[in-house]
Amino acid sequence: MRQSTPDNDTKPSISESTPLLGSSADEPIAPVNDTEILNHEHHQNGTSSGQLEKPLPKLQIFILCYARMIEPIAFFGIFPFISEMIYKTGNIPKADVGFYAGLIESMFSFTQMLLMLQWGWASDRIGRKPVLVFSLAGVAIATAIFGLSKTLWQMVLFRCCAGVFAGTIVTVRAMITENSTPSTQARAFSVFAFSGNVGIFLGPLIGGALSDPADQIGGIFKRIGFFSDYPYALPTFVTGTFGASAAVLCGLFLKETLKRKAKGDQSPAEAPMSTMELIKAPGVAMVLFLYAHVMLLGLAYTAVSPVFWFSDVALGGYGFSPRQISFFLMGIGISQAIWLLFAFPILQHRYGTGGVLRGCLYMWPIFFISAPVCNVFLKNGWTTLFWITAPLLQIAGSGVAMAFTGVQLALNDISPSPSSLGTLNGLALTLTSGIRTVGPAIFTSLFATGARTQFLNGYLVWVVLVAIAVAGSFAVRYLPEKAEGRLKNDNEGEDEGLVRRDFFSNLLAFSGVGLHKDRYKSSECLR
Repeated sequence: MRQSTPDNDTKPSISESTPLLGSSADEPIAPVNDTEILNHEHHQNGTSSGQLEKPLPKLQIFILCYARMIEPIAFFGIFPFISEMIYKTGNIPKADVGFYAGLIESMFSFTQMLLMLQWGWASDRIGRKPVLVFSLAGVAIATAIFGLSKTLWQMVLFRCCAGVFAGTIVTVRAMITENSTPSTQARAFSVFAFSGNVGIFLGPLIGGALSDPADQIGGIFKRIGFFSDYPYALPTFVTGTFGASAAVLCGLFLKETLKRKAKGDQSPAEAPMSTMELIKAPGVAMVLFLYAHVMLLGLAYTAVSPVFWFSDVALGGYGFSPRQISFFLMGIGISQAIWLLFAFPILQHRYGTGGVLRGCLYMWPIFFISAPVCNVFLKNGWTTLFWITAPLLQIAGSGVAMAFTGVQLALNDISPSPSSLGTLNGLALTLTSGIRTVGPAIFTSLFATGARTQFLNGYLVWVVLVAIAVAGSFAVRYLPEKAEGRLKNDNEGEDEGLVRRDFFSNLLAFSGVGLHKDRYKSSECLR
């Protein structure tokens, strides 16, 4: 039996269905023994019998997931205080605050959209690690100095600078892929998605708890004049510190994953593909469409739901108090964590990436329909039925969030070349940034229009979202075979046991507790 080598020496094997997880033509050819040839042949034929998979490098995945948190912390960290900051610091009339708040918030995503592809291109040529470290350092500085803004134009400038350096996410995605294998990438990306949710939680928490500390906290902050002159500096400094710590961690401990040509190797180097070559590659355009579609659904719901929950029942909402909204948000966060960390690896292992994606996109219209249905309960005075149904549907419906991880795995699998993985992720994230720039304003406007005019009983936005979701449930039928993400196992009888054990492997994976590899006979197990 071949022994595992240290993480910096191991190279994941290449399969037909997952070409980007293996070595490229740029790597030196190492001598192999008969067992290695046999294992390679099994993998090329779509089976995994006899193949040995390396476990996830826990330290590398942990650092990358920590770096993943920085972008949502930087993006959402200003949300709690941006309106007040504009009003007090920018000397803007209250009637105009909403417009400028939306403008400043969207500038982050807008500059991301313009430069994300270039960051992906750079990571394919310069290397993943230098691009990641440089981006994290830039985000840290730009985010920190945002709190020192004294004019509106400074807020816009510093927000744009933070967006310019937000190339972290595209590089992290590529490195997560290159640190995993076909049988471990589902678990790696479920933890990756969870870390993004942690960042979404921490950003507003930091911004809300630490803004204007002289007034909110008092004590030493009240005695230091700096915090009275710059009341929003503390939360942005703390956010910047997160970014700086991630840059240091990545600089010291992260290993480069981009495969380079060895010295003396005369084999031709594989050049990264251009953007147009990538788009024209078989199946890429369809996966990119599904990727953008899933992100549109998620961002639309994220924008609409707080306004919907707050609006009066007569206008088509739930009429929730801030405390009730926070309880719903907490429930969604917990349920999404359970779906992503535990259910997704099990389901992806059993049904493949395509099976999970189809299930989520078939359920998304039902998830959207549940919102106006629950409003009907409230309009008719069926309060008990509402409080039984609404939380249950919200928690169970959070499972559609698995589609976010699913489309990322499909994107990995459809990549025609490992050397173009960064560019492909940059292209996908450019689409996401564009949607995040304009999408929230469009869908909240649709909700406001429906509520004000009572067109379709105030359910206009939900009718539109259901129609978009239904279109996705048809489009997913054309998911390319290469992106289905099915792992084949010759010993089918062991599948069910492996699936059950995968649940517990997630609990143990990052705690340092390992399950002995001899207990597993299939390479598909998540060690």
